[in-house]
Amino acid sequence: MSTNLQLNAEGKLKHFLSIEGLDKTLLTEILDTAESFIGMNDQQIKKVPLLRGKTIVNLFFENSTRTRTTFELAAKRLSADVLSMSIATSSTSKGESLLDTIRNLEAMYVDMFVVRHGISGAAHFIAQQTAPHISVINAGDGQHAHPTQAMLDMFTIRQVKRDFAALRVAIIGDILHSRVARSQIQALNTLGVAEIRVIAPKTLLPAHVEKLGVTVCHDLPNGLQDIDVIIMLRLQKERMTSALLPSESEYFRCFGLTEQKLKIAKPDAMVMHPGPINRGVEIDSKVADGAQSVILKQVSNGIAVRMAIMAMAMQKQGRVA
Repeated sequence: MSTNLQLNAEGKLKHFLSIEGLDKTLLTEILDTAESFIGMNDQQIKKVPLLRGKTIVNLFFENSTRTRTTFELAAKRLSADVLSMSIATSSTSKGESLLDTIRNLEAMYVDMFVVRHGISGAAHFIAQQTAPHISVINAGDGQHAHPTQAMLDMFTIRQVKRDFAALRVAIIGDILHSRVARSQIQALNTLGVAEIRVIAPKTLLPAHVEKLGVTVCHDLPNGLQDIDVIIMLRLQKERMTSALLPSESEYFRCFGLTEQKLKIAKPDAMVMHPGPINRGVEIDSKVADGAQSVILKQVSNGIAVRMAIMAMAMQKQGRVA
């Protein structure tokens, strides 16, 4: 029997809370399942009946556009009923606790919670407290994890580069505050890339970041040498408690990705960004909109990847795919 909270007794996905603790076989299964959904974008009717009769609740305690929208679309394309909670106007703003909210929703016979929360560990807490038949998907918690974003990034990399084994990947920017970066690093290491470089000023790197299995670089031109995949991160000023940078213009001069700096990487290097983009702060518009950018492809792939994760998490109630 599995002791991993994310897996059921048969080792199948029950919750999707973090990349940590999941093996290469399971991550590959997510990517392969997502591949089967990609073709739906070209169909006249973009629906399959896999989750018909299931009810999915989006619990977003933080603002979001792409993540919330793609989760809603993913659930609807699986034929599930979707309830999106406006937390600002819900009973939690009147003093109801998170656990009270969960218990009340459970009483309405829901099947899955998709949770975004500003506190690290919130999705794990909900998964530990919910009824056994309910799945929990982490749509981002504090500075801890954003596993579905990491998986849609992995899917996009595999689409373009096919094989992870020979790839050198650079993650550039605010690593310190980025839940996406943590999940990306875990996924890239699990999938077996050749090297992960984190490129940032010292003030935007976590202590002992090398223990995550990365090479640290504080100079962008040097760090971009021989790179196949470039992942840019935004400055998360809302999570900064002090002045960690002299100015945005100085940051862009040193760490912003421009057409000139992009030439240092391999000629076929792909440029990624989990969004939202701060143009002129971490990336120049000519790069973000250029031929090597796959930023919009990431958004499109988010639907198929989230469909895959939702469908796989429902397997514990009888296979749906």
